Amino acid sequence: MIRFQRITIIKTRNPEKDNLNYELQWFGNSLGLFNLRDKDKSCFRIFIILLKVAKKDEMLSSDEIASRLNLSRGTVVFHLNKLMDSGIVISKNNRYMLRVDNLKELVDEVEKDMQKALSNLRDVAEDIDEKLSL
Repeated sequence: MIRFQRITIIKTRNPEKDNLNYELQWFGNSLGLFNLRDKDKSCFRIFIILLKVAKKDEMLSSDEIASRLNLSRGTVVFHLNKLMDSGIVISKNNRYMLRVDNLKELVDEVEKDMQKALSNLRDVAEDIDEKLSL
């Protein structure tokens, strides 16, 4: 199965630096990971637990995540798919982890992904421009 990656960046005012929880929410919102429909912040909570286990170089199954967060497995899988579509979570043998073990590195990886996508877009645009000028 071919997986497409959706990279979303939302520019907002920087968060105040005295509230870690707010900074983490701002970080995820800036990457377009969380939305207003997620009333119980399930995706945010999944992101946080994956960040914590990444620091220990561990992976979790969807069942383990659901159990730790008291969420249904369906809710967890829905949000894991969204996080994988964004390119920040990877899956190996039905276990999940953040792509990297720290947020700075995550931003660096997203930036590389964006540069590749923009380079590809530029190449296709150049090809289309050439065909249109014939």
